[in-house]
Amino acid sequence: MTDILSILWRLNWMSVIDILLVSVIFFWLFRLIRGTQAVPLLRGLVIVGVAGVVISTVFQLTAFSWLIRISLPALLVAIPVVFQPELRRMLERLGRGTGGFFGTRFRETTIRYAIEVIAQACAQLARARHGALIVMERESGLQYIIETGVAIDGEISREMLLTIFFPRTALHDGAVIVRGDRMLAASCVLPLSTANIGDRYLGTRHRAAIGVTENSDAIAIVVSEETGIISIAHGGRIIRRLDENRLATVLTAFFRLQIEDTWPKWLQRLRRAT
Repeated sequence: MTDILSILWRLNWMSVIDILLVSVIFFWLFRLIRGTQAVPLLRGLVIVGVAGVVISTVFQLTAFSWLIRISLPALLVAIPVVFQPELRRMLERLGRGTGGFFGTRFRETTIRYAIEVIAQACAQLARARHGALIVMERESGLQYIIETGVAIDGEISREMLLTIFFPRTALHDGAVIVRGDRMLAASCVLPLSTANIGDRYLGTRHRAAIGVTENSDAIAIVVSEETGIISIAHGGRIIRRLDENRLATVLTAFFRLQIEDTWPKWLQRLRRAT
């Protein structure tokens, strides 16, 4: 207790800023890798590291302690290699300037464009009775799903969506993952919902759409191949029988909640007033 009080007594403003800065960096890194395959890997590294330190300290194992000491430098070198996709994604975000006030405005513009394109493409797919499954990523990362498909990483377009979901193309089975205004991958495998849906008209695509939204905040759009009905899944629930305008309205409402949460309260009131 005396040692803790001594440490607290030596704290100053620079120490508090230093601690907050380190906390923000760790929070940003954890948020960056959320939803990726790096999460269980990082968890495993932390468990092994903590267990090694505890065992070597409690039992005074000289050889094991030596092994831990010489392994740490190699581990520090291996971390950038293991987490290369996540680090690349972080640097790309920094390079695009997608943070802060102007980043939010840029993100809102790209999402509105993506919503318009998706609504138009789904309406045309519904008229042609071509099945489709599109997942729009939000805050929860979907990298583990993206890795199950074929990488595209191109700007979203109505023509590209129509081509992908044409019945005779190689990528029409599976889902397209969209982040912002970019299609990251096609033919992705989604987890199926285990809930009792009860509607016999909801097939595998609808179960996959509900399944991916049960464990993330993503939004899934489904076009039924049998009926041509457009549906949206969100939070484990599904909204059916949408046309192009209603689809765009519902998507805008979902993403508007997400975007406005990142704006200051006074700015939200100003935007509503104007």
